[in-house]
Amino acid sequence: MNRPAGPLFARGERAAMVAADLIRRCGEGGITYGYLLLYIALSSGQIFFNKWVLSSKQINFPYPVALTLLHMLFSSVLCFLLTKVFKIIKIEGGIYSEIYITSVIPIGAMFAMTLWLGNSAYLYISVAFAQMLKATMPVAVFFLGAAVGLEALSCRMFTIMSVISVGVVVASYGEISISWIGVVYQMGGVVGESLRLIFMEIFVKKKGVRLNSISMMYYVSPCSALCLFVPWIFLEKPKMDSSGPWNFPPIILGLNCLCTFALNLSVFLVISRTSALTIRVAGVVRDWVVVLLSALIFSDSKLTIINLIGYGIAISGIVAYNNHKLKNEASEIKSVVDVDADDQRKSQDDQAALIPPLKENT
Repeated sequence: MNRPAGPLFARGERAAMVAADLIRRCGEGGITYGYLLLYIALSSGQIFFNKWVLSSKQINFPYPVALTLLHMLFSSVLCFLLTKVFKIIKIEGGIYSEIYITSVIPIGAMFAMTLWLGNSAYLYISVAFAQMLKATMPVAVFFLGAAVGLEALSCRMFTIMSVISVGVVVASYGEISISWIGVVYQMGGVVGESLRLIFMEIFVKKKGVRLNSISMMYYVSPCSALCLFVPWIFLEKPKMDSSGPWNFPPIILGLNCLCTFALNLSVFLVISRTSALTIRVAGVVRDWVVVLLSALIFSDSKLTIINLIGYGIAISGIVAYNNHKLKNEASEIKSVVDVDADDQRKSQDDQAALIPPLKENT
């Protein structure tokens, strides 16, 4: 006697749906990891590319302000084409003149300062040592944030900052040759980036404006280009004029600008599929990749055991800092959700109190 095919068909259909859902999730996970790998590759490659352009005798372009200015001009033009001409990416609004003056201009100025000083450091110190000095970023962000009331002082945070600082000091002690001019440039870039992050946090929390990375580049790049144009006119243009006719390789410089924009686009893609914390974690992986690969690529990058031990200590502090920030952000989100739920219950109770009771039929 034949069994009914209904239950077997239903089980087969459910199994097919589960398999399709599993394939879909694997596909989405693969795309996400692909974006993360793309971000790490572009971010690391851009650092190596900038170092090569600025220090190569064949290219002969030791002008960090000019290089950064080209990046900002290229990003400004490309963002305008993508958003206003071809309309591939939608620009988020909410930027008024008051917000632009009080928030976007300071962010653009600090972004220009970060790129200018950070690229200038590559003329004096190795890529590996520059990355080790960048590990002090959370320390600068924390103390500057505490000064303006965005960070709360605590023993836990002091311990984390101490671990990072000790790690950077140990890594610096293990550096074979230190150029203090390069150190000053790099630390100036760290301060500029820390101020940019502080202004960004004020921009988001106090102004209530949230923009994706492409929208931010659309508003910030022209401002950064204008801020870089002034020092370029007075500091680097006379040097470029005195060195003879401008005969710089346009293809290499164009590719360098394109890689910079592609890096910003990869940040947009990663955050759109994950979160800003994932970028932080990927940044830690990127830093290790840059430190280790730079020793193989550039002759001026010579790592010692003390370098690696100190940098490992600093990275452990950075991981603890990111974990602390994640817990704080999660607790803030939970408190906001709880407040919204309480407000909704209160509103429902108020509405129920306004409804008159039904009279019973006598």
